Amino acid sequence: MSELREYEYALIRAVPRVERGECVNLGVLLYCRWQEQLLARTLLPEAKLLALDPAVDLVGVARALRGIEAVAAGGPAAGPAAGDSPGQRFRWLTAPRSAVIQPGPVHTGLTADPGADLTRLFDQLVA
Repeated sequence: MSELREYEYALIRAVPRVERGECVNLGVLLYCRWQEQLLARTLLPEAKLLALDPAVDLVGVARALRGIEAVAAGGPAAGPAAGDSPGQRFRWLTAPRSAVIQPGPVHTGLTADPGADLTRLFDQLVA
């Protein structure tokens, strides 16, 4: 059996109308310090978003999700964050903001396989 190690994760959610307080989970960010790995997986549930706000900017939401995935992956597509460590990128992506796309609170867990836990969390909380 593999050793279990700590990881942190946060949901990415859309809050199309802040005054109503309704949100839709769009993805999961998972950071594993012991592997220096930041993983992201997102989904754009157009029908759910349009049900909350028929005027939601779906193109803008899709662009924001692609940006989150790019920053999580690092490399040139991450723009100015490309030189940051996975931990720094995770902290930046999970910083509170008052935009349509918002991170949820950071939670912790134990894992031997971060990729498998990303899939499990995504399937349970987003898909």
